[in-house]
Amino acid sequence: MNDTATPPAPGPIFDTGLEDFERDVIEASNARPILVDFWADWCPPCRALTPVLERVIAGHAGKIHMAKVEVDEGANMKLAGRYALRGFPTVLLFVGGEIVGRFSSAHPEQWVREFIAEHAGIE
Repeated sequence: MNDTATPPAPGPIFDTGLEDFERDVIEASNARPILVDFWADWCPPCRALTPVLERVIAGHAGKIHMAKVEVDEGANMKLAGRYALRGFPTVLLFVGGEIVGRFSSAHPEQWVREFIAEHAGIE
């Protein structure tokens, strides 16, 4: 593969960061809702929420994707600052390049499903 090749589109659950956020989340949310999980390895609620989010996303068969942003990695804390995140985990939902919903802390699977249905219109 040469350096000018376009990278493959990410799958329904993928890692992203400051460098690719515009393409992976903002632009991609014009095609489908993108849920963004801002998390940290040292954060127990983050480790509890991530598998819940992954199950919910997997259950929607590609109608919604999820980007995972490790805030302690590289320059990713700048993204947390850009979106005025005060704690972790924080989840933002992007549709059409805009934030349409957000929540913090761990929540049960049914709550997450209802959040997505309310803010993205996906049952």
